Amino acid sequence: MRVLVACEYSGIVRNAFLDLGHDAWSCDLLPSEDGSNRHIVGDARDLLNDGWDLLMVAHPPCTRLCNSGVRWLSVPPRGKSVEEMWAELDEGAALFSDFWNAPIDRIAIENPVMHRHAKTRIANFEDFAQSIQPWQFGHGETKRTCLWLKNLPPLVPTNIVSGRTPRVHHMPPSPDRWKERSRFYPGIAKAMAEQWSEVAMKEAA
Repeated sequence: MRVLVACEYSGIVRNAFLDLGHDAWSCDLLPSEDGSNRHIVGDARDLLNDGWDLLMVAHPPCTRLCNSGVRWLSVPPRGKSVEEMWAELDEGAALFSDFWNAPIDRIAIENPVMHRHAKTRIANFEDFAQSIQPWQFGHGETKRTCLWLKNLPPLVPTNIVSGRTPRVHHMPPSPDRWKERSRFYPGIAKAMAEQWSEVAMKEAA
C-alpha cells in the first residue's frame, strides 16, 4: 500500500508500515525526529490527492476539539480571548474534516472524544469507531485514544499487560510537554500496520 501518515514527526507509525514493505511516508509541519528521507515537511492536506491507499492521521491538533477543553470556549485561558478560542476551534474542525473527507479509500484518524461544537463543524461527521488503551498493546499505561475509521476494521488488542499508570497526564510542565503527550505508542502502531495490511491483502486477492 501507499500509506500517508499525517501529523507525525516521530516516524513511529510510518516505520511500522515501512517494516512490512509498504510505501509509507510521514508528513508534519515539523521535521522528522529520525532524519528519515521518508518524511515530508509541510501541510499534509496538500498531499491528499496523490493516490494513497491509506491515510493514517496520527495526532492532529486536537486541543480545541476535545471534550476536556470545551470549558475554554466560554472562559478562555489567560492571554486568549473567547473569539480566539472559537477561531481555533473552527481551524481544528476544518483540519479534521479535510482528512475525514479525503479522496482516499481507507482512513484512520486518532483523536480524543469530541465535544458537540466540534462535531457540528465536521462534514459528514460520524462518531468514533472504537476507543483503545496503551495497555491493550503492550504499554502499561492509560491514555484513552479514539479512532475514527473508514473502510478499516477496529483494532484487536495484541498484548494486554498490567499497569494502569496515567503517565502522560502526570507529565510535569516543560517546553516539550506537548510533543511528549502526542507521541504515538509503538505497540499500537505495529498493530495498525499488521492488522490493516491483512485487510488490504484480502481485498487485493
